[in-house]
Amino acid sequence: DGHAATREIRLREGQRGSRHIPVIAMTANAMAEDRNRCIVSGMDDYLAKPYEMAALNAILRRWLPETTGV
Repeated sequence: DGHAATREIRLREGQRGSRHIPVIAMTANAMAEDRNRCIVSGMDDYLAKPYEMAALNAILRRWLPETTGV
């Protein structure tokens, strides 16, 4: 599941001293406790379905490094 996978990613980041990988939950569960569970398990952000493209774009811009050139 996504929570277990995220905990494992965070564990390995800590063990290896590697860079932080953004993890964003995308779920149909839209309750406040669902969001809190995602954050507690180490996810960086949360997007409830159904979502609007503007919301997805905002989250991606927040967590992905800017690219240059095209």
